[in-house]
Amino acid sequence: MLAAVLTEFGAPLELTELDVPTPGPGEVLVRVLASAVNPLDTKIRRGQAAHARTEPPAVLGIDMAGMVVAVGEGVDGFRPGDEVFGMTGGVGGIQGSLAEFAAVDGRLLALKPRSLSMLQAAALPLAFVTAWEALVDRADVRGGQRVLIHGGAGGVGYVAIQLARSRGAEVFATGSPASQEVIAQAGAVAIDYTSVSATEYVNTHTAGAGFDVVFDNVGGATLDDSFGSVKRYTGHVVSALGWGTHSLAPLSFRGATYSGVFTLSPLLTGEHREHHGMAVREAATLADAGLLTPRLDRRTFHLKTVELAYQAVEERTNAGKVVVTVGSGRG
Repeated sequence: MLAAVLTEFGAPLELTELDVPTPGPGEVLVRVLASAVNPLDTKIRRGQAAHARTEPPAVLGIDMAGMVVAVGEGVDGFRPGDEVFGMTGGVGGIQGSLAEFAAVDGRLLALKPRSLSMLQAAALPLAFVTAWEALVDRADVRGGQRVLIHGGAGGVGYVAIQLARSRGAEVFATGSPASQEVIAQAGAVAIDYTSVSATEYVNTHTAGAGFDVVFDNVGGATLDDSFGSVKRYTGHVVSALGWGTHSLAPLSFRGATYSGVFTLSPLLTGEHREHHGMAVREAATLADAGLLTPRLDRRTFHLKTVELAYQAVEERTNAGKVVVTVGSGRG
């Protein structure tokens, strides 16, 4: 099979012929048809993501969609010919999706949404699982709440808006001036963080009371602002980038709570992988109900032009999720 291999950090990925893997117990052999490129993938390639525990040589690619070719011993729920998607590798020494075939843990997979193409399905897993863990597992977002999402035009933020709305919340999201239209299209009230302060938008949209839930996808000073933007006593802040040093005083003075999300943990540890599978099944259900649609970069990328795909992600043009067509098939 053809694969894009990271031979050394910072170097271009090299197209290499590798043996097609054999699925072991609990694994599913998938013909990969599409592989998304996340900002995390570009950091891994540069050697700037130690938490992903990836060392060259490695096949990158965290998100995928494709077709089942064979199943290993003990696999239930999948059979050859099934169209599937999931967040399945590319970290911790696990083969990623920038290859024509991948043997993946069946617990991480779900049947592809009927309403989405392979490219659209591949754009969802990492972003949706992160949003699900934050908004559902940690914050228990529900109807009647006001939810603020930082970075609403990003890969995670865009699907997080749709997820929160599907649960009945009123959603607000911050972004740059160029991202205001995209945020509004996703269904949130757009907030230009460059022109209004946290105090101002809290006063404008909550009459100073604070948001029920704040989901931070930016980190740094944005997480600090989040601690002072939640409702007293019942407010909850959750962050996918809470890796710095922060003062908890503003949060403590409000009597509010905080949670962190580390979406890679099941891949790296092998624990709770079935929870990722459950989350992507929920994504499929929402997509087929018309409540979840990813936004794709309109440019076409293939395995042989994977360097252009990585460059597109690094440019951060807000053009939508970059997805690489890996093998032949629908989508």
